Amino acid sequence: MPKMKTHSGAKKRFKLTGTGKVKRKHAYKSHILTKKSTKRKRNLTHSALVHDGDMNRVKAMLVI
Repeated sequence: MPKMKTHSGAKKRFKLTGTGKVKRKHAYKSHILTKKSTKRKRNLTHSALVHDGDMNRVKAMLVI
C-alpha cells in the first residue's frame, strides 16, 4: 500500500511544538489593515494553538 501524503495546505499553515501540540497563525492579518486598530493587529501577530476539538483533524492532515 502506498504511503499517506501530507495535505499540502496543512503543511504550510501548521507547525508541531515539542510536546506534540499544533501551532497556527491568526487570521485577518493579511490585508485591509487600515481599519483595524494597532492593538488588534499587534495581538494577531502572535501564534496560537489549534483548539482541542480540531486537533485530530489537523493531525490527520499532517499524517502524524
